[in-house]
Parts: sequence; structure tokens; C-alpha cells
Amino acid sequence: MRLEGGETAGQLRGALLPTPNASGLNRESEGYWPEIPERSPCVAGVAPVIYYSILLGLGLPVNLLTSVALARLATRTRKPSYYYLVALTTSDIVTQVVIVFMGFLLQGAVLAREVPQAVVRTANILEFAANHASVWIAVLLTVDRYHALCHPLHHRAASSPGRTRRAIAIVLGAALLTGIPFYWWLDMWKDADPPSTLDEVLKWAHCFTVYFVPCGIFLVTNSAIVCRLRKWGRDRPHPRVGKGTAILLGVTTLFTLLWAPRIIVMLYHLYVAPVHRDWRVHLALDVANMVAMLNTTVNFGLYCLVSKAFRATVRDIVRDACLPCTRGAQPDRVGVEPVLKLPELSKGVEL
Repeated sequence: MRLEGGETAGQLRGALLPTPNASGLNRESEGYWPEIPERSPCVAGVAPVIYYSILLGLGLPVNLLTSVALARLATRTRKPSYYYLVALTTSDIVTQVVIVFMGFLLQGAVLAREVPQAVVRTANILEFAANHASVWIAVLLTVDRYHALCHPLHHRAASSPGRTRRAIAIVLGAALLTGIPFYWWLDMWKDADPPSTLDEVLKWAHCFTVYFVPCGIFLVTNSAIVCRLRKWGRDRPHPRVGKGTAILLGVTTLFTLLWAPRIIVMLYHLYVAPVHRDWRVHLALDVANMVAMLNTTVNFGLYCLVSKAFRATVRDIVRDACLPCTRGAQPDRVGVEPVLKLPELSKGVEL
């Protein structure tokens, strides 16, 4: 939700919409996008600002707590899946800071159009890099679980914390590199003309990079995992789904469902109607972005629901954080009494 400001309706109508005496290019534009006489209003009002403020105020502390708990479990167990979950949570934190705070709240609601274009385009690189990092670390987690269940011997021999950290570093570097082309991303709230070839290529690249290709990998690997679990279920009287597998299925399913509206609205905007000429597309894009950003906070609830070890670690962290406060509330004499206590004297002995 990028809030617009400053222009009047007449200025926008004259500057942005096709005129009756338009050139052939504008007549082509009229056929590409249906003409609407007014600029679309932001019918969502301040609701997105309130939503993102709550999402950031609650989600950021929760993700910080999640990252500390997962880091403890990774150090204790040295399992690759915990390292991937730490990286996934860290990328969610970066997404909340860069996209929710800097993009939607600071740039969109507070500064409005006062931000220089170069700063906005540079922020685009960080936003898309954070998105790419989050989803492709989830892909790494999926591939790791697939190898652990379908090729357990090879997984035990090949997996190690060092190799896991190198894989995460490669994905983060690739995410930053793939974010650079989106410096030329055209804001969907502002484009008045049909998309150029570059804009169309960037939007399709975004859809494939963050949704179609990762979801295809999720579908293939998760299907293989489910088939393997069903095969084990026929051979064992009481089959159980591992916690790592349950977390994987939950993370990938939530991502697929929560990001689907944004991809659908983006493609509809690309070929049917622009955001700034159709208030319904404007509202749909606002809602789709809010639903997609919810994906950065829901994993904590999933981890708590599935993993007993994660719940216990979170309780330990909260107790350790509260313990200094409890000690500080006690009287000073409790802490100094052992130091000042004199040795007992036998009866009849005087000082």
C-alpha cells in the first residue's frame, strides 16, 4: 500500500488517462486496459497502516524469539533442518524490516512521495532479495527433508553443519544478485500506461522466482515424501510423521496459500486492468499484500504446535530473560548476607 498524495483529480485525469485525440499508441492502450474516468481511490483507507503496524509490533519480537530458540536447538543438535529454519526466520525478520517497515509504513504512509526515486529503486533490490532469500531457503529445507527421508544413508554421510552453512550462504548471495534487476521495477500503484517489455519481463520473473518454480519444487518433493510415508505406513503398524516433516509440510503449505492471492492479482493487473484506474484491483492488491506478509509471522505458531523441544526452549529463554528481573526485585540483604555473615562462636567466648 503506497499512499499517493499531492495531485488533484483533474491533474491526474489530464496527465495519466488517454484523451479522445490520442495517438495510435494511446488507442492501443485503451484496448489493452479499459478506460475508467477517474483515478482509483485507496478504498482500504488507513486499515493497511494499522494492520502493518500490528504485524510489525507483534511479528518482529516473535521472530527474534524464534531465531534465538532455533539457534539454541541448532547448536545443541547440529541438525541441518534447524540451521535452515534459523536462516528462514532471519530472512523473515529482514522482510519485515525492509518491506513492512521501510516499504509500506515509512515510505508509503509516513514519507509518501517525498522519497527520491533512486532510494525507492535501491529499496526495491533489498525487498526482492529478502523475498527470494526467504522462499529459496524454504526450498533448501524441502530438499534436505527429501534426502533425509528418501535417501537416509546418503543424507547422513553428506550432511554437516559446515556444508549446511555454505548452502545457506550461496542462497543468500544468489538472492541478492537476483534482486538487482528489480531496481527497474515499476510500482504497480503508479503505472498509467500498459506495461513495457521490461516491466512485463520483471513481473513474470518475480512470479516464477518467488512462486511458480519454488511451489513446483515443493509439490514434487512433498509428494515424494508423502508417498514414502504411506509406504512406511503399510509396513509399520503405527506409523508416525516426524516433527521435521510436519514442520516442512506446514511451512510450504502456508507459503503456497498466503502468496497465491498476490500472484493472481499481479497477473490480473498485468493483462486486464491497472491498479490506479480500477479501485477493485487497488483493493485486491492491498489485501493480497497483507495476506502475503502474514507469512512472515505464522511460522512461530506452527513450530510451537508441532515441536515439544521448541516449546521447551522458548520457555527456557523467557525464564532466563525474566530471572534477572526477579533477582533484582529481591532485597539486597539476600545477596550480601553470605558475605557479611561471621563465623559462629562457641558458648562462653566473647568478642
